[in-house]
Amino acid sequence: MRDDRQRLDKWLWFARFARTRPAAVQLVEDGHVRIASKRVENPALGVKPGDVLTLALPHATLVVRVTAFAERRGSYEQAQTLYEVLSGGERGVPSLAPEEPKG
Repeated sequence: MRDDRQRLDKWLWFARFARTRPAAVQLVEDGHVRIASKRVENPALGVKPGDVLTLALPHATLVVRVTAFAERRGSYEQAQTLYEVLSGGERGVPSLAPEEPKG
């Protein structure tokens, strides 16, 4: 593995955006991943720290910045260190839920 890049499908799997590596490949091939707003259909494309990915996942659309790589798939907590959520997630994004009525 080159230190400055990692295959997109591996990174998606290690970051726990897909349950399996074949599912990560399918996510990319189906056109659900964009890098810098451009659709990517090659799961072998290399991502690098600083790349901004838009992920159209079954449960949400997330915009994340790649911050690190992993050597293997780890825990959910370890996976969260691989990216920064810019939009659509809970980390660092204000809640969009309506406020509870007061009174």
